Amino acid sequence: MPEQAKKGDTVRVHYEGRLTDGQVFDSSEGGEPLEFEVGSGQVITGFDEGVQGMSVGDKKTIEIEADDAYGQRNEALTREVPRDSMTLENDPQPGMNLVLQLPDGNEIPVAITEVTEETITLDANHPLAGHKLIFDIELVGVTEAA
Repeated sequence: MPEQAKKGDTVRVHYEGRLTDGQVFDSSEGGEPLEFEVGSGQVITGFDEGVQGMSVGDKKTIEIEADDAYGQRNEALTREVPRDSMTLENDPQPGMNLVLQLPDGNEIPVAITEVTEETITLDANHPLAGHKLIFDIELVGVTEAA
């Protein structure tokens, strides 16, 4: 009987991730499979749970609600800042991604969502927050936990 993926095993999967409208946001096609330890928190909860019980060669589609993926959007993570308070190399445009340095030295990725003459709106939510995610996955390898 083929080895089934379980907590503690290291698995290798090929995958394609898409939104409910069909837009593909990530895929391992043409590259190396994703490798992670099941149950270790290296991938989002729904993906981790989705591979458990699969055998090498199995393919399946899993649907992951936002709460088991990147969570719901949090409007508190959106800020409007004066345009002249930011020094940017390029003219700010909606869709641009930046990394802000916090006073404590940590960095957070943000996206510019709106630009006016006076302000820039920054969003620190994960780009996939609030979205249901659909993954087609194929288990291509299992290394049993030692």
